[in-house]
Amino acid sequence: MKLKETVFNKRNLVTLASVTGSALLMAFTMSIFMQQASLLPAGFLGVARLVSMLGAKSGITIDASVVLLCLNLPVALFCAQKISKRFVFFSLLQVFLLSLFSRFIPTYPIFDQMILNVIFGGCIYGFSVALALRGGASTGGTDYIALYVANKTGKEIWIGVFIFNCILLAVFGYFFSWEKAGYSIVFQFISTRMVTTFHTRYKRVMMQIFTKKQDEVLKEYLAHFTHGITVLKGTGGYTGQDTAVLLSVTSSYELHEAIEVMKRADPEVIINVTNTSQFIGKFAQPKL
Repeated sequence: MKLKETVFNKRNLVTLASVTGSALLMAFTMSIFMQQASLLPAGFLGVARLVSMLGAKSGITIDASVVLLCLNLPVALFCAQKISKRFVFFSLLQVFLLSLFSRFIPTYPIFDQMILNVIFGGCIYGFSVALALRGGASTGGTDYIALYVANKTGKEIWIGVFIFNCILLAVFGYFFSWEKAGYSIVFQFISTRMVTTFHTRYKRVMMQIFTKKQDEVLKEYLAHFTHGITVLKGTGGYTGQDTAVLLSVTSSYELHEAIEVMKRADPEVIINVTNTSQFIGKFAQPKL
């Protein structure tokens, strides 16, 4: 009974829904937009396909799926140790579902113009990646590396991933088609912007909390989060009553839950949220 409750808890069900939706949207994008525009995918999948294409150009048959497995397996095993087995399991599930859905979604072109396929495809593809990331998983490949670095340093490297993809696509353009490589780079730029817009796990905010129920709010907050919180004493200028001023830095990913927790402890709490452009010191990252 306890095992069943542990496996089918809210967190795992949310992640399952996220990776399923992510895989479905990504399969739709690849079948409807990317194939129509003949775009090269990014990341390890792009590397695998490029190696297979270069092999075919040289008269050598190279299975792209084997190359993809050889690239993903060591990185997945590394992340299972350094991040979490749960994160890797759901990431691999997303890749499996993507492969499954891709078999059933037919190639049905919607737009005849290349640029429309690139724009709409890039938006949906980027959102599908962000959906998996927000659920506590990834789409595999270079996402493993990006999440490991972000989890270790607290800084996102999506721009670095985009630069890597540009180099990959430049090689593709040199050997095959500069025009398709150019469109593929625009596609990757749009999808990267979508990821950085919707994936806010490593963006931090400061909360200024004003409450007359200091002990209740502190107890609830510390029971749900591992972030530090500073207590200051204040006086209401209008009422003249004593007021506790609490300061805490949290990730924007956890912000909504933090607000709900404190409002349950004190329905009259006042919370001011400001963006934190730079944070120096130790910060507890939410577990994946």
